[in-house]
Amino acid sequence: MTTDVLDRPISAPRRTLHLPLIDHYLREQQELTAVERFARAHDEVADLRRYRELMPATPPAEGQQYAFEVDLDKCSGCKACVTACHSLNGLDEGETWRVVGLLHGGTLKAPVMQSVTSACHHCVDPACLSGCPVAAYEKDPLTGIVKHLDDQCIGCQYCTFTCPYEVPQYNAKRGIVRKCDMCSGRLSAGEAPACVQACPTEAIRITVIDKRQALEDAQGDAFLPGTPSPAITVPTTVYKTERPPPRNLLPADFYSVAPAHRHWPLVIMLVLTQASVGAFVADAAIGRALAEGLRASLAPAHAFAALAIGVAALGASVFHLGRPLYAFRAVIGLRTSWMSREIVAFGLFAVLAMAYAATTLLDVAPDLREALGGSVALVGVIGIGCSALIYHATRRAWWTFSVTGFKFFMTAVVLGLATSTVTLSVAGTEITSDLVATLSRLVVIASVIKALGELSVLLHLRDKRYTELRRSAVLMTRDLRRWTVARFVALATGGIALPLALAAGHRSLGVAIASLVLLLIGELAERALFFAAASAPGMPKGLR
Repeated sequence: MTTDVLDRPISAPRRTLHLPLIDHYLREQQELTAVERFARAHDEVADLRRYRELMPATPPAEGQQYAFEVDLDKCSGCKACVTACHSLNGLDEGETWRVVGLLHGGTLKAPVMQSVTSACHHCVDPACLSGCPVAAYEKDPLTGIVKHLDDQCIGCQYCTFTCPYEVPQYNAKRGIVRKCDMCSGRLSAGEAPACVQACPTEAIRITVIDKRQALEDAQGDAFLPGTPSPAITVPTTVYKTERPPPRNLLPADFYSVAPAHRHWPLVIMLVLTQASVGAFVADAAIGRALAEGLRASLAPAHAFAALAIGVAALGASVFHLGRPLYAFRAVIGLRTSWMSREIVAFGLFAVLAMAYAATTLLDVAPDLREALGGSVALVGVIGIGCSALIYHATRRAWWTFSVTGFKFFMTAVVLGLATSTVTLSVAGTEITSDLVATLSRLVVIASVIKALGELSVLLHLRDKRYTELRRSAVLMTRDLRRWTVARFVALATGGIALPLALAAGHRSLGVAIASLVLLLIGELAERALFFAAASAPGMPKGLR
């Protein structure tokens, strides 16, 4: 009869005959305990089984790629995969590349709760890659793994907008974005990724999928319920289950909405660039109504004021970058990234604006000056279009071009007219007084149109489905109610009440300046809501 090692009483070590005590201890340290012997035996068997069953036998062939496969019936929600990923990849505190969420559904008599583990889906058409302005992403042509190039990243965080599954995570400490790369180093060495090896129920495995099949599956929205459509980026993760899910199965946090990050540097940059462009467009349009002498006297102040606003906008944008010293790389993605195109457009706009402002102080032919001023206005309008397309490319209903373009261009109209009203109020002549009255009426009309357009989102509060626009409307009337009220009070006062006073004959420089300041505050609040009220569905998370 043998005695279990763990049941033996603790006693002094037995010395082997003629063996010094130190040698005895050294020999004993080389022996494994029962627990260690069991762990080693288990690992020797388990690793062989895991490599055989949880890894593909052959690498991807032409038209194929690696992908995660998750067996929902086996996932227990223990988060061992999250811990292993964090430890093996040396992630910083608070940084996660794998998330475990919940799906809820069923009835009171037969409730259903399903754990879901998710990481980067290594999409067939990754939006993070195509939208990156510095080409900090690459998709391995052999394995299909989407890798992030940390050294190339400037921390613009645009990929956190374009990825519908919220995979890229911004690391403020490092000033860059990072994400899962399927432990590609381990895969190349024939080892399973950390999450695969750590899962005690073997719910995660690496498989090989056919890209054409993934494209076909995406057409039918064959993915997880309540998550973004797979047609956007064609994710390759395969979720399987033998239990038919209830029709009302949704992420546990589906009805839970919270304000997003406001991105203040972007808020300031967008509003000021649009104000600058609007001012140059107004200058080009109004200049034709002024006599040459009066135009020559007013042009320098207006041009340099508009230029100063534009330069301040470009300066503010740098503060949004995690690594601003590498901002020069932002033109690398010109072929695919609207952000790169926006940067080029506004860079050219700034150069042309400086040249135009200089001509207002020099003895330059009027035709040349007008041509240069028109070029500034045209390039600026193109820049605003690029800004709107940056957010349209994210495929979010709250940021579609019809919504975003309306807001951005109307901001340029309202602030451009208000800036011109201030400039013309300085002159105080009879001609400019009539123009101030006309411009004030235009400000009122533009402000009313913009207010009605923005308020139209509240109509979605009556939607029967909990759509993305309904989620944004809920945020505006609940969590962001004060911001919403402040935005429309500023617009009503600065864009309607004060301009009406100017149009009625109370034409003072102070009133014009107050109108412009209130409109600027209101547009900053609107742009903060533009980011904070964005609430698109993502991958399942836990309850908040």
